Amino acid sequence: MRVLILCTGNSCRSQMAHGFLKSFNSKLDVHSAGTSPASRVNPLAVQVMREAGIDISGHEPKNVNTYINSEWDYVITVCDNARETCPVFNGKVKHRLHMGFDDPSGFRGSENEILKEFRRIRDEIHDQFLTLYNEKIK
Repeated sequence: MRVLILCTGNSCRSQMAHGFLKSFNSKLDVHSAGTSPASRVNPLAVQVMREAGIDISGHEPKNVNTYINSEWDYVITVCDNARETCPVFNGKVKHRLHMGFDDPSGFRGSENEILKEFRRIRDEIHDQFLTLYNEKIK
């Protein structure tokens, strides 16, 4: 089973979803990418995933063009911008899904409020991807 998760920057939401899917089943071939990738994974995403027992510190943002000619069982967008700018894949894509989540990196507030927002989004991603995994991927 090959799964590609897309976001704009590939620094937060897609990386968290990538980490969760791999934690559900390490045999899944999971990748994540961005339509306009950031230079690094957001450190707060790394922190809140570590709190959940998942290490994404070795992940690096990648450009979606890296995967454009590959075949996928699922291509999943996790932000509206990636959904709107998602390129046409030359390889076969069996299922396209959109699972939109707020961008915690755009949240403004105190350090505690920002961390709370990252945790909220992390938990939403976990719950929705666990449902997807159990109902369609497993």
